Amino acid sequence: MSSELPIGVDIGGSGIKVAPVDLDKGALAGDRVRVATPTPATPAAIAAVVASAVAAIAGTGTVGLTMPSVVVDGVVKTASNIDASWIGTDAVSLFEKATSRRVAVVNDADAAGSAEMRYGAGRGHDGVVVLITLGTGIGSAVFFKGVLVPNTELGHLRLHHRDAEDWAAESVREREKLSWSEWAHRLSSYLGHLERLLYPELFVIGGGVSHKSDKFVPLLECTTPIEVAQLHNDAGIVGAAMVAPVEAT
Repeated sequence: MSSELPIGVDIGGSGIKVAPVDLDKGALAGDRVRVATPTPATPAAIAAVVASAVAAIAGTGTVGLTMPSVVVDGVVKTASNIDASWIGTDAVSLFEKATSRRVAVVNDADAAGSAEMRYGAGRGHDGVVVLITLGTGIGSAVFFKGVLVPNTELGHLRLHHRDAEDWAAESVREREKLSWSEWAHRLSSYLGHLERLLYPELFVIGGGVSHKSDKFVPLLECTTPIEVAQLHNDAGIVGAAMVAPVEAT
């Protein structure tokens, strides 16, 4: 049965993560392969890396991929942390040709949010739930009554005269050598902005830095309840696998 498991591919600004996923459990079903995102992160370069990583995974399952982009009907519409040549690219056709497998492509934060709503911190919440992924940029996924509002891209809201992710992403904390309290102050400002726009029932904090949530989540000043993503940085892989094409039986 392992050969039939879908493969999730989470493409980020700094790394590409690939693993087979057990959708009954909402968990990785094998070792995770991680490779650096190529520079420049062009369609051809990323497709080659993804094809190699997928080939390293045992089995013949179909593939779901995330992109750090707005994705509409498999076509990439934006390119914030990848090469601008992605804009207008039919990512489904590109990756199907590269991997010789059936493929589906979605926004990365939407995938992570969908996984958390089904398997993790969002379960049981029917109001407005906002998942925020903190990494190279800031991704967002918004749900109402469990239904996704796709491609929200709330990391690009204007805050302090720039995109919010250029002021409060995890990569900014590292680059500017901010203390955890300094970064928490910036995140609090960002979350407060979202509160005034959406009045959510719950924030879910995800991305790789969620493994260090004890260092900054208790410092956040926010009216809305906050939970840490239970799938942590695997949420994108699991969410990608959730949209992988289903093979006919």
